[in-house]
Amino acid sequence: MVPTEPDTKPDTEVRLALAREVLDLEADAIRGLATRLDAAFGDAVDELLATTGMVVVTGMGKAGLVGAKISATLASTGTPSLSLHPAEAVHGDLGRIRPQDLVLCLSNSGETGELKALIPAIRRIGARIVSIVGDAGSTLARHSDVVLDIGKPPEACPLGLAPTTTTSSMLALGDALAMVVQRERGFSREDFARYHPAGSLGRRLMRVHEVMRAGDELPLIASGTPLRQALVAMSQTKGRPGAGLVVDPDGLLVGIFTDGDLRRLLQSGGLASLDGPIDDSMGKRPKTLSSGELVDDAMRLLHTHRIDQLAVVDDDGRPVGLLDIQDLLDVRL
Repeated sequence: MVPTEPDTKPDTEVRLALAREVLDLEADAIRGLATRLDAAFGDAVDELLATTGMVVVTGMGKAGLVGAKISATLASTGTPSLSLHPAEAVHGDLGRIRPQDLVLCLSNSGETGELKALIPAIRRIGARIVSIVGDAGSTLARHSDVVLDIGKPPEACPLGLAPTTTTSSMLALGDALAMVVQRERGFSREDFARYHPAGSLGRRLMRVHEVMRAGDELPLIASGTPLRQALVAMSQTKGRPGAGLVVDPDGLLVGIFTDGDLRRLLQSGGLASLDGPIDDSMGKRPKTLSSGELVDDAMRLLHTHRIDQLAVVDDDGRPVGLLDIQDLLDVRL
């Protein structure tokens, strides 16, 4: 008989209790930052807004990893930034720092050797220093132009050693700094789209003209056209759109007829309407938008009004495109 292994698997509740304790400690530390904020935070915002160069973010170990994320957030929200490893900096990468730059230093102790070695070099270059530290009396803090103090929250590590609450606090404070600066720069959704052209977020922030049906894919139906004839024209349009846009003799949009309108017409027994003008069966107040609007706004409009198609019109009200919900499915991926 093969001997069985003793059941030594930790109790699930014990694991959950420890996980909740970690989350509570980190949440408490971040909440505590709100009460610690003072005029220094405003000074740090002013420093970032006044910087004509890059915000160079540096830190050693876990603080450096947090700094890389803060740098990425700054760069994607309108503040040019790069992440610099402090050990690499003293071996030649100091050339990335210029007098017009701002150096954002992260260190819980404020006594990290690699960062202390950077301070004289940064000062010789002429760049300003903002630090995020856990000790306002540390060497790094004393040599900084602005100090953001995260305090001394207890680490969530059972040994009290691994950076947990401190790194969470640094990250949260860095996010707060980036978001305030973003707002004060007047950074818009359009600006955000410019820096996020790829991925699902980037696709949502595309412009309507990039995804709408136009040209030979745009079914334009003249007002007064028999509905039966209009349906043939729609079915022969490239891409088989789910709607036809009805225009008057001046080319202005006066209505829309959708696949849904056709289903409702057939369900109501209105076959006779097929020989009547499309004007009798079309929607006379179609929802419209301009080609320069964001796809995200178009999605919201479709959802709000529970419709599948939107007419895209120019400033005079002439249709220039058709946006179908099917065309947006890939955008949402």
